[in-house]
Amino acid sequence: MTPEITMLPQRADGMCVDPDAIEGPLPGYHHNTYVFPLPSPGDGVGPALQGRWKVREPRAGLLWFDRRCFASEEPLLYELQRRIDVIPQVTQVGGVNLQRFVEGSTLGALHPSGTAVPEDVLDQILGVFRRTVPITSGTVGVERVCEKKDHAMEGNSQEFLETLVRFTEEKVYERNLPKYEETFALLGIGSDSFRYLRKVVKGLTSRPFCLLHADLHRENFILDRDGKLWVIDWELAMFGDPLYDLATHLHLMRYPKDQEERLTERWCEAVETVREGSAKGCDADLPRLRAYKKAQSVFTDIVRATQRLGFDDAGVRPDVRLRQESRKVHQALLAAAQTLGLESVPNLGSVKAALQRCVGS
Repeated sequence: MTPEITMLPQRADGMCVDPDAIEGPLPGYHHNTYVFPLPSPGDGVGPALQGRWKVREPRAGLLWFDRRCFASEEPLLYELQRRIDVIPQVTQVGGVNLQRFVEGSTLGALHPSGTAVPEDVLDQILGVFRRTVPITSGTVGVERVCEKKDHAMEGNSQEFLETLVRFTEEKVYERNLPKYEETFALLGIGSDSFRYLRKVVKGLTSRPFCLLHADLHRENFILDRDGKLWVIDWELAMFGDPLYDLATHLHLMRYPKDQEERLTERWCEAVETVREGSAKGCDADLPRLRAYKKAQSVFTDIVRATQRLGFDDAGVRPDVRLRQESRKVHQALLAAAQTLGLESVPNLGSVKAALQRCVGS
């Protein structure tokens, strides 16, 4: 635990957190998270603030692979906590933004990727979409920090997706070319990949925009001790095509095929009931949006793999880590081969060699 993080809660007036009670850092890609109980009511904290809370500090030097709409999630959570009852309570004590820590387990810990989710949990996941679909940009008074060129015209789903493709092209691919050009080339990725991608995803139907979580995976769902599902990490929230939220969710959750089909059917019924037109063109457009997510994963997985390979981890042997990361990249290439116009996909050995060469350079 780094000294500057340990002291962070103590620097806030009136908090006086016991350093020995601080738990963390908890694992997370974008943040270091620390959990601690607030002092007792006798120390000046009211009963409503009892229990454990968490404070999050951005990790320095990280690459963002998704466009961000808000500078941080807390202002959005303050606005949404009155409208979405599955968001943990947020408050401010001594000038520090705190989120209530949900005592429970992640959905991924209980039901790992690729396995079915219990029906009562599936019902609650659908409830999350029912809550977000009615929320529009005009009803949320939180400043947006994304560039105006990334604000697609309301309801223009094709323009919305183009802003995401452009972000991946400019901020992930082109920005990382100085370091990764050889690696991309060895894996068959180049500027032409985006030409193929745009052909695959063109022709989207327009749908009314709404609030998107944009990162609904198993580690961002928490089941508390009463079986209630909570949604955390709204860092990538944005406004856009509701079908994109479903596409991202399916891509990240890895449901068994039969459950995925059932969820998709129920999602269409649910969002249409809440806001007409939200599921329009789903049959044709969902594969297009998922094709984008598969293509995006190629660039994300390549860069993240080399970052992980360059990080010392005493718990994992370097050869094991190389095999794990190479397999991820290889699977991502196989999944997106047609979308990115790859005539052939390098075998696993070639992927290993390309990643190893990048890390060693």
